[in-house]
Parts: sequence; C-alpha cells; structure tokens
Amino acid sequence: MTDRPGVLRWFAYAVSGRLPERYRDWLLHDATSKHWKARHVLRATVGIAPLCLVWLLLPAPLGLRLAIVLMAALVSYFYSCAYMEESIDHRLSRNGFPPGTGKRVRREKAAAANAEATARYIAAYRRNSAD
Repeated sequence: MTDRPGVLRWFAYAVSGRLPERYRDWLLHDATSKHWKARHVLRATVGIAPLCLVWLLLPAPLGLRLAIVLMAALVSYFYSCAYMEESIDHRLSRNGFPPGTGKRVRREKAAAANAEATARYIAAYRRNSAD
C-alpha cells in the first residue's frame, strides 16, 4: 500500500501545493487511477468552495447571491474540466515527474485493460465458434 498524505497535506496539495517525495506513488495513482477525473473535480471543489461561501455572505438578496455562486461554480468547473489533462500533467511535473507522464500512464493502463477485455472476449466466444 502506498503512503497517503494526511488531511491537511491533502488540502495543501489540492490548492496547488507540492507533496514530499514519499508520496510519489500515491500522487501517480491519484493522477492516473480509474477515478482520476472525479478526484480532479474534488480538488477543484476545494478551491472553489471558500470563494462561493464568501459570496453567500455578501449583503444582497438571496437570489442574487445564489445566482453569483451558481455562475462562478459553473464557469470554474467548465474551465477546470476543459483543461483537466493539462492540469493533471502540470501537477505531476511540478512534483518531479517528466512532462506527459499522466497521459502516458493512463494510455498504457487503457491499452492493458483493452487487451485484457479482448482476451476475455476471445476466450469466451471464439472458443465455442471453432467447435
């Protein structure tokens, strides 16, 4: 099992902080796991939430405050998701990985999963058709 950062260290990492070398394996897993997109959105939420909370406290009608928060969240999530791969690769580079590592590792994992699914398909269906 890889060493995971604590809650405070993770929050610092979520707002663009660097992690010590001992979290290198966890960082690569975070950026290339099956749920890497959901993890990215969670990190984006950590950055967006405080600003949205401040806007909710402004002295204005509740409808206006909610509209401002909704607009800010939509724009933030749009840009965060539009540049997701670039952001993850930059995060990995900032923590000592060569540029493009995240994209390469995700591509290799997808190719291995595709090869495994193809092998299962051939084992299940091609074997019976030869009879």
